[in-house]
Amino acid sequence: MVNIRDIEKAAKRLEGQILETPCVESRTLSEIVGAQVFLKFENLQFSASFKERGACNKLVDLCEAGTRGVIAMSAGNHAQGVAYHAQRLGLRALIVMPRFTPGVKIERTRGFGAEVVLHGDTLDAARAHALELAAREGLAFVHPYDDASIIAGQGTIALEMLDAVPDLDTLVVSVGGGGLIAGMAVAARARKPGIEIVGVQTARFPAMVNAVKGTAFAQGTSTIAEGIAVGTPGALTREIIAREVDDLVLVDEGDIEQAVLMLLEIEKTLVEGAGAAGLAALIRYPERFRGKRVGLVLSGGNIDPLLLAAIIERGMARAGRLARIRVSARDVPGSLAQITATVAQAGANIDEVHHQRAFTMLTAQNVDVELVLQTRGRAHLGAVLDELRAAGFEAVEQH
Repeated sequence: MVNIRDIEKAAKRLEGQILETPCVESRTLSEIVGAQVFLKFENLQFSASFKERGACNKLVDLCEAGTRGVIAMSAGNHAQGVAYHAQRLGLRALIVMPRFTPGVKIERTRGFGAEVVLHGDTLDAARAHALELAAREGLAFVHPYDDASIIAGQGTIALEMLDAVPDLDTLVVSVGGGGLIAGMAVAARARKPGIEIVGVQTARFPAMVNAVKGTAFAQGTSTIAEGIAVGTPGALTREIIAREVDDLVLVDEGDIEQAVLMLLEIEKTLVEGAGAAGLAALIRYPERFRGKRVGLVLSGGNIDPLLLAAIIERGMARAGRLARIRVSARDVPGSLAQITATVAQAGANIDEVHHQRAFTMLTAQNVDVELVLQTRGRAHLGAVLDELRAAGFEAVEQH
């Protein structure tokens, strides 16, 4: 079992090997969610994830034992942490990744000198293949979460957070296999026994919630938080979580999308879905955390650019800053010019224009003009629609 001495030993070992990341208050997020929010910027690590901590701690152990090569399975962040520190320590690294892994994570892992094998559609399939390769090629298997040295390395985050903000009331931590929250819980309980520790899983991958709480929530197939898309929780991590963690909560995909966008807009920091799960919990359950001093771990920043673009666009649409409207008009010369002039006078920008003549219930002399607009928000969108109606057009928002 992992104890505070293991974590303090890991902290000494990691000095100078990883970045001691900032842990600072976000006044704007605090105002929005009604709690005092402190952010631990683990997305600033060299490989853009907290996973470096456990990987470095474990690999130093293996080096001291005479190991020459390692193998790991990972959706990306553990892979990069193992690859980076294996390269630093002169070890061969072979990484097995599921086929759905974002390309940015695959390329960065290769960039750290690791050999990458893509296998299976889930972490469980990748793990089974990695264990086969480990036995065949004589490599030491580095588990992403169910390992005492990995857990101890991740626990160093809690030591740093409590050094920076000793009077934290609550830690809110994303949960996949459980290595991060298990290590942090052991460290935080030793340093501050009364602190509240809350784990967060995506509703699409509730494996740890089911294991610890005895629930039977259905398992999904995909999530934007692929870093915590774990189908089988760790045995060691589950035992620690059941004993040390106060509660586990679930968040939806929309909550995570909103959290990613808020961190980008407000904090100007790029966080992947799994790294935004803690803030997603504060968005979804504001009353549960109201008035508390809450520490969140921004656990990683490795997000696929195309996914980020989709999250930004969907977030703008939800906020009414990107809207699709339908304007019905007489199909005569000058109608489109009048519509666009009215939109311009109302201060909105036109992204797309589409004339719809065939697929409409209007009479043959009329036309539907579909516009995608950039606005300042819901109130401004309403004002644009009012201006169009005042100009004699039928105008409605399209959902």
